[in-house]
Amino acid sequence: MRVLFLGDVVGKPGRRAVHELLPRIVGRNAIDVTLANCENAAGGAGVTPEAAEELLACQIQLLTSGNHVWDKKEILPYLDRKRPLLRPANYPPGAPGEGSAIVTTPDGRKLGVLNLEGRVFMRALDDPFRKADEEIARLSAVTPCLFVDFHAEATSEKAALGAYLDGRVSALVGSHTHVQTADERILPRGTAYLTDAGMCGPEDSVIGVRKELALRRFLTQRPEHLEPARNLVYVQGAIVEIDDATGKGVSITRVRERFE
Repeated sequence: MRVLFLGDVVGKPGRRAVHELLPRIVGRNAIDVTLANCENAAGGAGVTPEAAEELLACQIQLLTSGNHVWDKKEILPYLDRKRPLLRPANYPPGAPGEGSAIVTTPDGRKLGVLNLEGRVFMRALDDPFRKADEEIARLSAVTPCLFVDFHAEATSEKAALGAYLDGRVSALVGSHTHVQTADERILPRGTAYLTDAGMCGPEDSVIGVRKELALRRFLTQRPEHLEPARNLVYVQGAIVEIDDATGKGVSITRVRERFE
């Protein structure tokens, strides 16, 4: 099974780039399942039902998210309607939506997908390590092929969860920082790993935001309404090949394509 994961889609520039480039990437690489993190897809912070549906119409089977999934209040009933959009599984009980799902390919193969959020420099959520134990036990009863989007700030926390889950999941790919790392590898027990997939958005920016707005916030320390930049837009992510029988990661390759 070949899985494509797209890093955080940032605003309209990111959505347009995904719409234009994704068919080519999927076709050229014989992708079976496409996943994308959409938590910044609407205006650069949060996601609306309209933005989610736009991405799902682009050959994406399931959307993941993170700490900004709650920014647009209209997404809450959408999450509760069992749409193919995950929020991190380690939010407390009672949070809208689900933190994991099973995706089925047209030929009947199944991929379990788990969305988790880190706690270092972020909210004090439930423990993502122990929540992963719980979710993996349930998902692995259905399929050995398991993919984790770990939405976290600290590289150390991502590396630690990768080591903790090595051999128990097919792949762990990080999101949230919008900066693609160059450490893709297969861990010793067979888990494909990448600290951060990067973003689908404008690189001529401060992690997707117009530079002048981000600079004004840093220089004045005052709140600033941030907007997505528009120049030098890339689609970034990773392609993971998984052994269907064992669930082990076979290979992981970074994706980085410019939208003209």
